[in-house]
Amino acid sequence: MTTHKPILVGITGGIGSGKSTVARIFSILGIPIYYADDRAKWLMANDEALKKQIKDNFGQESYSETGALNRAFLASQVFSDEEKVKTINGLVHPAVKVDFEKWANAQTTPYVLKEAALLFETGSYKDLDKVINVSCPIRIRISRVLMRDPHRNEKQVNDIIDKQLPDEEKNKLADFVIKNTDNKMLIPQVLEIHRQLLKL
Repeated sequence: MTTHKPILVGITGGIGSGKSTVARIFSILGIPIYYADDRAKWLMANDEALKKQIKDNFGQESYSETGALNRAFLASQVFSDEEKVKTINGLVHPAVKVDFEKWANAQTTPYVLKEAALLFETGSYKDLDKVINVSCPIRIRISRVLMRDPHRNEKQVNDIIDKQLPDEEKNKLADFVIKNTDNKMLIPQVLEIHRQLLKL
């Protein structure tokens, strides 16, 4: 009996691009979605091997006495230290990769989606068969994020955008581009990509 392996499709986009909205449309079509950033947080809190690695690299204070992740402490450690950012990413991303592969192999659909903000930046797009980039002009993205996240100001949003690859670069690397502007309908674009992926 041959085991079914779904096509692995990544979906990414800068902050405020609307990639979560696009992912929801795919889920309505019956496509399972793996939310990489949420799973990363879950693994940091629950995966014993990863927890040990984080403690070894950042100290016991990374977790409370009850074993809960001390986000404030970790954030203060990593904040504005590029080397420490690389260290934490080097621990978390391999754990997410293994978790995603296990999850994907358990699915029965023709393809699955991995939703992640930094697919290209981390190099994890190389483990996928296809990648969709959700593209959107920066001014629209900033106004969306400011409406959605009242705790952020425009400078903070721009700082996040600066850490992400520009759309022009992502669009070149992506197999499919969804334009999520105010006047471009999302559903027909998603349906067209869905049709193409089912043919693979």
